[in-house]
Amino acid sequence: MRSVKSYEKESAVERELTWRVAARGGICTKVRAIGSRGFFDRIVVLPGGRVIFAELKRPRGGRMTAHQKWYRDSFTALGAVVVLVKNSADIDALLQ
Repeated sequence: MRSVKSYEKESAVERELTWRVAARGGICTKVRAIGSRGFFDRIVVLPGGRVIFAELKRPRGGRMTAHQKWYRDSFTALGAVVVLVKNSADIDALLQ
């Protein structure tokens, strides 16, 4: 299994997430929501129909912006699953 080191960039976290989701038979789609500043980085769909909105940040010091927190809070209030992914442990939790 690959492991994200604490000194790596957000792109390393993203690579590991997409690789591990695909290995599980899922889809990890990059999101570009035009005109929606702060929208999630990825939508993860796992076998069985589990849908997760994922915001990715670099392992050290990555923080959500106010717009990202608003989306997280709004979607969570509607019952959606929203996760912040910064490292391998976060990916482990997402895949359980």
